[in-house]
Amino acid sequence: MRLLIIGGGPGGYVCGIRAGQLGIDTVVVEQAKAGGTCLNVGCIPSKALIHAADEFHKLSGYDGRSALGITAASPSIDLSRTIAWKDGIVARLTGGVQGLLKKAGARLITGQAEFLDGKTVQVTTDAAVLRIVAENVIIATGSEPVELPFLPFGGKVISSTEALALDAVPERLVVVGGGYIGLEIGTAFAKLGAAVTIVEATSKILPQYDSALTRPVMASLEALGIKLMLDTKAKAASDTGLMVETADGEIIDLPAERILVTVGRRPRSQGAGIPGLSLDMDGHFIRIDENCRTSMRGVFAIGDVTGEPMLAHRAMAQGELVAEFLSGKKRVWDKICIPAVCFTDPEIVTCGLSPDEAKSAGIETTTGQFPFTANGRAMSMEAENGFVRVVARKDNGLILGLQGVGEGISELAAAFAIAIEMSARLEDITAIIHAHPTLGEALHEACLKALGHSLHI
Repeated sequence: MRLLIIGGGPGGYVCGIRAGQLGIDTVVVEQAKAGGTCLNVGCIPSKALIHAADEFHKLSGYDGRSALGITAASPSIDLSRTIAWKDGIVARLTGGVQGLLKKAGARLITGQAEFLDGKTVQVTTDAAVLRIVAENVIIATGSEPVELPFLPFGGKVISSTEALALDAVPERLVVVGGGYIGLEIGTAFAKLGAAVTIVEATSKILPQYDSALTRPVMASLEALGIKLMLDTKAKAASDTGLMVETADGEIIDLPAERILVTVGRRPRSQGAGIPGLSLDMDGHFIRIDENCRTSMRGVFAIGDVTGEPMLAHRAMAQGELVAEFLSGKKRVWDKICIPAVCFTDPEIVTCGLSPDEAKSAGIETTTGQFPFTANGRAMSMEAENGFVRVVARKDNGLILGLQGVGEGISELAAAFAIAIEMSARLEDITAIIHAHPTLGEALHEACLKALGHSLHI
């Protein structure tokens, strides 16, 4: 066999589809369902829950006080039906992945893979134990939630996987971890009616983002009644909830029906016989080169198992790259930027360098920021809380980074990435006619501001 892919998540299945299209004899082994974590218990179901929560929350606010003049009487939600709807979306997408693999000529096997050596993998299925020898093997085993030793998963202590399968809204939910997963799910349940408390051990939420981007999110958390406890450490589950220690040393018992632990994810690099290959490692991540090759000939690795950023679209791009590389095409990983989206309320998008990152790199920059309070489309959507910011070289206007926060701003991620990957300058963006009225006009205006001649502020 030419190619064996271990893991059928975004990286693995995209690699399998592209390899099949290129005529490479390919088998994909997935231990659970096609689509991996992202499609089954991560990206897709979480966004479905967020959408349902947003719709319910908006309806709940239309009680006669709405400036729009809309009145709705006592809305309610049956979370079990919501979850069934979410599961239907997942089923459609997993079925689609299976169909695309089959159409491309790649074979999908459901089973547990175990390396016997760098070329031989044993696959245990429900029906048989298979031994597959492949010329090339790709490790695409993904990642899993980090479990705290003093808060093991089970009972009322849950990970994001269990949170996305609850059939009833908990009356009180404590979220351990103020990163994007905890805030996304915590915000959704607050909108569904839960009393939510977020416990974060550090002094700020979303530590990867600067305060200008997180400030609107903080305001939204407060407006939703979410209690935010910073510099607070989770200690242990109690009979009634979660014991925590505040910054001043006070021990508090937070009441909770559910405790959602979202303190990060770790690569699945310790199973499937991977340690026996003695690959070069970077901590728990597998070290790769510009072609996603590991230190062992014929063994590649893609996605979360290879390091940050642990994003589905990074894994997809790597999977496509490896398939084309194996087909003989000249492909190397030379991406300038990888966009990242945080689906909080409001959403956050980052792409390329932030002002602080550019400064740390010794680059003299100019920035431009345009608020959605001056954007007609945002006003008409009641979505004025946020802005778009551009970071460019001061000497020639080359765009180094784009960031934004606002309702629906995730849809600008592609425009941000295109501008940076195509090496656009400020004048390139301002020369493009942006449709009116749209949120995308904020990108145009931010670039105008950086050039010193903004029109609408």
